[in-house]
Amino acid sequence: MSDATTARVDPAAMAALKHVALAGGLTETKVSCAALGDRLDASTQTASRRLQALESAELVDRDVVGDGQWVRVTDAGEAALRGEYADYRRLFETDVELVLRGRVTGGMGEGRHYITLPGYAEQFASRLGYDPFPGTLNLELDTESVRRRGEIAGIDAVPIDAWEDEDRTYGAAACYAVTLVADGKRYGDAHAIVPDRTHHDDDKLEVIAPDELRTELDLADGDRIEVRVEAASRADAPTETVDAEVA
Repeated sequence: MSDATTARVDPAAMAALKHVALAGGLTETKVSCAALGDRLDASTQTASRRLQALESAELVDRDVVGDGQWVRVTDAGEAALRGEYADYRRLFETDVELVLRGRVTGGMGEGRHYITLPGYAEQFASRLGYDPFPGTLNLELDTESVRRRGEIAGIDAVPIDAWEDEDRTYGAAACYAVTLVADGKRYGDAHAIVPDRTHHDDDKLEVIAPDELRTELDLADGDRIEVRVEAASRADAPTETVDAEVA
């Protein structure tokens, strides 16, 4: 809940990101704007602008050369694609579950400060149905879980709205219902909290719950833990109404 922002990209640029990745850009690939424009059914100039938008959003790195450019999808770009992938899984699969694995790590006490602030605490109580223990369980995700973390964007979350007091504005966050599993013990009434603005790297994850999780699961720094995020299929999700202009 700090001041670093997460860039947002429009659907047209996301389509360009997908085509770059399919061409081999999760490592590095040479891209011609003319060829990319053909794939996108767009002009060369439009394809170039979309690549520039992706670079500005730090979703790709580019090295422009005389006859094209070398493009690599960044970690943030891969996370964005995994979020798209998770959306499609929800459309066509049932009982989708995202499992993230990592180790318990010590925090700096920031979680305790933020979740006890009245603007957050009131929303936790009304929207999650409990008053969180004053502190977060801090996890360091393993390499595979860092890659998969972007899929969480395709799972329904409980929104926590931004708010402000006399001194500053506090950012919004999303809370995902999770079950924690550690050394055969399970705890099901917890939420992974993902701020819209954070200074944490993608390998860090914070979890809140009504109880002190270290005590409930007998955890110490370095202990391995699973975070299971379950999502209903799109068929089970509430119907959303979309306004459309009729030609």
